Amino acid sequence: MKPVLALTMAVFSLLSLSAMATGIPPADPGNRELGTVVELVTDGQFKAADARIDAALKQPDLSPDARRAFEFQRERMQRMRLDFSLTADQVKAKVRKQIPDLSDAEFARWDAHGLFEHMDIDGQRLYFKRSPSNLFQLSAAAVARQKEPTTRTSSGLPREVNENYIDYDRKVIAEAKATKKNSVLPQRVQVTQTLTVDANAVPAGKTVHAWIPYPRADRDQQEDIRLVSSEPSAHRMAPESALQRTVFLEQPAQAGKPTVFKITYEVTLYAQYHAIDPSKVAAEKITPELAPYVAERAPHVVFTEPLRVFSKQVVGDATNPYEIARRIFAAVDEIPWAGAREYSTIPDISAYTLHAGHGDCGEQTLLLITLMRMNGIPARWQSGWTFTRHDDNDIHDWAEIYLAPYGWVPVDVTYGRLASSDPALKWFYLGGLDNYRIAFNDDFSQDFVPAKQHFRSDTVDSQRGEVEWDGGNLYYDKWDYDFAWKILPSMH
Repeated sequence: MKPVLALTMAVFSLLSLSAMATGIPPADPGNRELGTVVELVTDGQFKAADARIDAALKQPDLSPDARRAFEFQRERMQRMRLDFSLTADQVKAKVRKQIPDLSDAEFARWDAHGLFEHMDIDGQRLYFKRSPSNLFQLSAAAVARQKEPTTRTSSGLPREVNENYIDYDRKVIAEAKATKKNSVLPQRVQVTQTLTVDANAVPAGKTVHAWIPYPRADRDQQEDIRLVSSEPSAHRMAPESALQRTVFLEQPAQAGKPTVFKITYEVTLYAQYHAIDPSKVAAEKITPELAPYVAERAPHVVFTEPLRVFSKQVVGDATNPYEIARRIFAAVDEIPWAGAREYSTIPDISAYTLHAGHGDCGEQTLLLITLMRMNGIPARWQSGWTFTRHDDNDIHDWAEIYLAPYGWVPVDVTYGRLASSDPALKWFYLGGLDNYRIAFNDDFSQDFVPAKQHFRSDTVDSQRGEVEWDGGNLYYDKWDYDFAWKILPSMH
């Protein structure tokens, strides 16, 4: 994995910071102070941020939106403490399970090179809870010293799964060429998604509200969606127009018992392959329909100066839209996959990913989307869940870009370039997609139907679900989720 260009992240604009909270317009008198609070939280100055939040909330003329924005910053600090929960000694102990002879000096050297993500919170250095395992995604030297070989590739996929994808994607290409179709190999899948709230997380008798992600129909990608059952049986399904679609369920909590919500549905999934001829790709006229997909969208798609510099270095003298897209795809693919902080704690995800030099699928995808849009290539978000014919499954994010005359084509920069000498297979995920994934979302940070009353646990994505009661949101430490699937007999 080549090192990412070392670039310094610019200070976030006040507009971006405010939009992350609740989109308060710049004219709001609480805006400047909110920007200061967001910066303090981002810098780990929690005590100073708390004091300013206390003062702001005492203002009699504070608007409801501004009040909610300040309250979210207090919530954000709590979430960051859950993410940054390890001391240096705890990190060393975890790493030494794989590298028994790790010395303090070696740890300090790796730490100085940024291999252990950390924050200084009110003067105390604390490390990201996934930094010990992330080390083996970021450092070849650490991998070479491991007692047990790493089980994951640079894309975050288990090695066995990665090899299976290469074989399968070869089959997708062959089928698409044989049938002269872009959408091939349909398979019917039954899925059960479960959300289990911890016993006594909500007072007995109080109603628990849950939103479980649910797929939208997407022609030639996923079709014929049918809800089989729900638990409880009463439910409210969001309309197809909801870009982050869910099934809403509610039931009273019982003392000493977990509260379980469950949905089962079937869907037909298709693989995709577009044999893109670069000589046929031309710059597309940006219509009103495409305009949002080449625009900035604070807080996570912002054309910061470091991103502009990076973009120029990556794109160089390319003018053909496909060649530009390919250079961006390759550059983001160079950024190592690593387990991510919760998205709701990061003020600008695309800027963060470039600065950190690593990212998970959603972070890499938002960086890709931002770079594509900066270069006039319409780009948009998709996310949901991936699975295999075996035991592996995970939440996952990817994108779509618009290339004339082909239209919208899928892009999965996390799976990235495949290890093949065949160009069609190597670049499969720039225009192709397997059918071992279900999309729940066709955009990020979209409202639910019905709307959530309290802060979301994930303010960007919607894959695990969301839960609340009248007393507030239930964060991830109060509930668990599960995704089970069964590939049904062949449709033919």
